[in-house]
Amino acid sequence: MADRVGMRAPSLYTHFDSKNAIYDAMFGQAWTECLAHFESLKDQAPADAREALRFTARTFFDFAVRDLARHQLMNLRTIPGFDPSEENYAPAVATLDLAQELFLRHGITATEDLDLFTALIGGLIDAQHANDPGGDRWARLLDRAVDMFADHLDLP
Repeated sequence: MADRVGMRAPSLYTHFDSKNAIYDAMFGQAWTECLAHFESLKDQAPADAREALRFTARTFFDFAVRDLARHQLMNLRTIPGFDPSEENYAPAVATLDLAQELFLRHGITATEDLDLFTALIGGLIDAQHANDPGGDRWARLLDRAVDMFADHLDLP
């Protein structure tokens, strides 16, 4: 039997000051991955406003439903006392800025419209995770929901 004196399990706390610091790093990594994903697809967004909204919604929906724990960390306040640092929150803001650029390109200028779009897609993501994980029940409603949103904005 090996002598266990002096052997210790590795600790994340040698790299991070606290549990919240670990969450913060994971939050930043998740949003950095999301931002890179959106940037890699930016040139593929359709020119048509309605189709561009569908494309954006589908891109985020698919990214978010791929990993429940990542989605919860990124988009839900599930960890009491955790707020991301400004540095690690920046990729989340940059991702939303990309969506706002798309909206502006298509003449959608009201902040409330971006907020409503974000809430609409986020709600479908949450419903997918809660009611049909791994399935497509709520994913199938995505284009219909975007069309309702586009109709509300009188987009062609």
